Amino acid sequence: MVIIVDAMGGDNAPEAIVNGCIDALLERNGFEILLVGDAGKIEKIIKERKYSGKGLRIHNATEVIENNDVPVKAIKSKKDSSMVVGLNLLKEKKGEVFLSAGNTGALTVGSMLTLGRIRGVVRPALAPILPAKKSGVMLVDAGINTVCKPVNYLQFGILGSLYMRNVMGIENPRVGLVNVGSEDQKGNETIKQAYKLLSESGINFIGNIEGRDIPESVVDVAVTDGFTGNVALKLMEGVGSLFITELKNIYTSNLLSKISALAVSGSLKKFRRKFDYAEYGGTLILGVDGKVMKTHGSSNAKAVKKSVFNAVNLAQSNIIEIIREQFKDMEVGDIENEI
Repeated sequence: MVIIVDAMGGDNAPEAIVNGCIDALLERNGFEILLVGDAGKIEKIIKERKYSGKGLRIHNATEVIENNDVPVKAIKSKKDSSMVVGLNLLKEKKGEVFLSAGNTGALTVGSMLTLGRIRGVVRPALAPILPAKKSGVMLVDAGINTVCKPVNYLQFGILGSLYMRNVMGIENPRVGLVNVGSEDQKGNETIKQAYKLLSESGINFIGNIEGRDIPESVVDVAVTDGFTGNVALKLMEGVGSLFITELKNIYTSNLLSKISALAVSGSLKKFRRKFDYAEYGGTLILGVDGKVMKTHGSSNAKAVKKSVFNAVNLAQSNIIEIIREQFKDMEVGDIENEI
């Protein structure tokens, strides 16, 4: 099993990417990592870590797609970028999964141009797992499709349900439609039509949910458009960071609070892990005809390690084949006109 990793993508590349991959290989075995990027920089980091190189290979790439690059232009002009080269290696079946912390728009466009969409899927979607009370909740879409039609919401629900059941092991995932209220008739006309389609889809659709229901684990899959989803994602990240910072301030303000912190140190660590994006790692770009994973752009080595483990689990699943089978006969009208 080979996990292809974009060594140059993300705010902390290549150091965090390479170190996270090394940490993953030191902790587990049964897989290899193919790092794509500047071979000289990658080799320097490996040497500094004094890592033997076991299970780690390098494929040189001379260019980097930056976060401020225009996605389509970057994919077409930077043919030797770590992202484009990595996607092509996946297409050539040199690995089972491609993982990147790089430019989300470019990764999505590159995935569609290189691998294509699964037949029947109108639009791919970004679907991170968010921290919640009982278990993680998938948010789909979280930033790719800012304006959606009813069919998009329907497909997001189906894709999310398939992923949570076949990759995350949830037997009958609960799917909810993010809305301004839980009543059936809430929302604009598009949302009302989406509600009807989801109700008739055969998945475990529980109806409308509000934003506060996501951290409460009311659902396993929260369906929304990419604009709302991205706002919700960034808001939860910000609130989580605020909680952690405020708790740290409380428990370090004086000697007595520091002593109290020692007494609850175990609980505090659990609390911090629950709101730490690094604990959740990357997730599949749903609907692309290949296993492409996006991880947080500001991922540190810990987040990269977790993302690699997620990629290994994804590589062992047959989720792409399952999605293909589910969508092959789906009637959604003229798909090309829906995009």
